[in-house]
Amino acid sequence: MKNEQFLKDFNSFIQSKGFVYGPFPEIYGGVAGFYAYGPLGKLLKNKVENSVRRIFFSNGFRELECPTVLPDIVWEASGHLNTFKEKIVECSKCKSIFRADKLIEESSDVETAVMKEKEVLEFIKKNKIKCPGCKSDFKDELKTYSLMMKTEVAGKPFSLRPETATATYLPFERLNEFFRKLPFAVFQIGKAYRNEISPRQHLIRCREFTQAEAQMFIDPKEKNNWEKYEAIKNEKLPLYTSHHQEKQLKVENISLELAIKHNHIKSKAYAWCLYLAYRQFVSMGIPEERMRIRQHLQHERAFYADDAWDIEVNLNSFGWTECCGVHDRTDYDLKKHAEFSKKSLEATRENGEKYIPHILEIAFGTDRPVFALMDLFYEKKDEKEGKSIFKVPYHIAPADVAVFPLMKKDKLPDFADKVKALLERDFIVDYDETGSIGRRYLRAAEAGTPYCITIDYGSLKDDDCTIRDRDSEKQIRIKTKDLNNILKHLLAGENLSKFGTFIN
Repeated sequence: MKNEQFLKDFNSFIQSKGFVYGPFPEIYGGVAGFYAYGPLGKLLKNKVENSVRRIFFSNGFRELECPTVLPDIVWEASGHLNTFKEKIVECSKCKSIFRADKLIEESSDVETAVMKEKEVLEFIKKNKIKCPGCKSDFKDELKTYSLMMKTEVAGKPFSLRPETATATYLPFERLNEFFRKLPFAVFQIGKAYRNEISPRQHLIRCREFTQAEAQMFIDPKEKNNWEKYEAIKNEKLPLYTSHHQEKQLKVENISLELAIKHNHIKSKAYAWCLYLAYRQFVSMGIPEERMRIRQHLQHERAFYADDAWDIEVNLNSFGWTECCGVHDRTDYDLKKHAEFSKKSLEATRENGEKYIPHILEIAFGTDRPVFALMDLFYEKKDEKEGKSIFKVPYHIAPADVAVFPLMKKDKLPDFADKVKALLERDFIVDYDETGSIGRRYLRAAEAGTPYCITIDYGSLKDDDCTIRDRDSEKQIRIKTKDLNNILKHLLAGENLSKFGTFIN
């Protein structure tokens, strides 16, 4: 259930501080589901996407970039053209339409995944859920609404991709030739489009958004012969299994080995993918105590999926929110595209035997973790003065460091410019010379900047400066020649006290 007062304060903060603007374009009234990233928001999103790349690259994945517009035969093969639809309800008065499941989730703590179609209508009626616009009742029927965005290319029907995954499957022959043998893994970070019904959850549900989806192509016979599993089998994850949900039990930290033993997870390769997806979110800075991994119930799982789990984050604004899906898609996708394209999408084992690879998928967007970071680490510190702080983890902060000349005179700005140029070799640097030094520290804290460098009159004499820590507000004095090296250590998690004595 959303927190109305938090959302009001939070939205004001991220708009005024340059994180996210919208609905966009604001000067024309705005269109729901479209947002623009401001200067700080774009830096934060870049940090998230760089984290995604770093984790995937270090685990042997390689990045692709495919077209965002494809002919409808592709989407017919994938099933999107005919099945990528949602159930909607229509207002009896103003005729506005809304996703039925989201109406329920936004007004209660009920999980709609377990509800059948008839139960959805009964719940809306029984709980007197009204139209958010005109507060009237809804019609007593569910309708179907396609989420595909349509276009034409050279007079032929095309669609904007609703996800990046499908485009990743299409060059399988080329990828198989490039990697030479299975398994291999690829990912894309790019735009996707969905004609969402009345999106009202900010970056959580957009009509244009950025996805980061990874696909691992694997021999089905090798799913339980997965060497990388051995290194992580004793790792515990916060699993919310279908058994837990049906019995209304809580999340349990279970080792992957135990999860496989109890048949919660079906294969070692899939368990490794689930762990990798979880580590992605931990590496971005999402607190572990705010996450759970929920198994899809049987009736909500896609018909082709052999296993499906979601990583959910408990937001201050919207509560438990899906941020990532991990799926065993079996051989469904390659089979369907082979059927529609009339091309063989097979691999060959060492003994010459032909087979269609299975696909294990890690699917998430970068907008939701960006929203989650802003949501979880925004703090309104002073109700009277409205002072706020963005206590995002240091390594993922939009800017790494800010440089401040104490005064705009006596060659202090010149010295500060030299320090800024030195730091920009390795870091994202903000520069601010307006207002009192206290006010500049506050602006840096609002932006989430971990460290502030102040150039004072002592700097001109001794070629040094003060470095101030955001959270502790403590500072030390260090030589400018050591700044880059010390900042690297600090952003890697070392304590400021290691590099000098605190000063007043």
